[in-house]
Amino acid sequence: MTTHHLVFMGVSGSGKSTVARAVQERLGWDFAEGDDFHPPANVAKMAAGTPLTDVDRWGWLESLADWTAERDARDEPTIITCSALRVAYRDVLRRGGDGTFFVHCTGDKHLVLQRMNARDHFMPPSLLESQLDTLEPLRADEHGMDVDPALPVDRLAAMVLARLDLS
Repeated sequence: MTTHHLVFMGVSGSGKSTVARAVQERLGWDFAEGDDFHPPANVAKMAAGTPLTDVDRWGWLESLADWTAERDARDEPTIITCSALRVAYRDVLRRGGDGTFFVHCTGDKHLVLQRMNARDHFMPPSLLESQLDTLEPLRADEHGMDVDPALPVDRLAAMVLARLDLS
């Protein structure tokens, strides 16, 4: 049986961390918040309102894939949060384990902006447009699902568990 590795993805403010934590509470799997893996230079750049480049992101993505791969080698399932905006970024994350499954939190831009404005986070709302411009939605050949973060968190968690037959 393949070990599951869930990646909750989407633009900043899309609810990926909230939904991921709700699923983690139900499953008890190892959890990694992608933001915690950013090097200080990336955080400073984003906090200053400058979008990250691909060069800025590669090491960060590789560290998340490595974290997952360490657990995959021990047959331990994982949950991570990561914007994973482009197919190439998701390709790096898939290196963590064959059972990588993406949950794309995608929905209304105005709801996301409202959430970004209401929280204390290094990513300023001014960077939402650059993230949306970079975003490549999940392709039909990618193992994953879209969820609407406007739905109640408990319902979203149940949807993910049902899709993976983990309920």
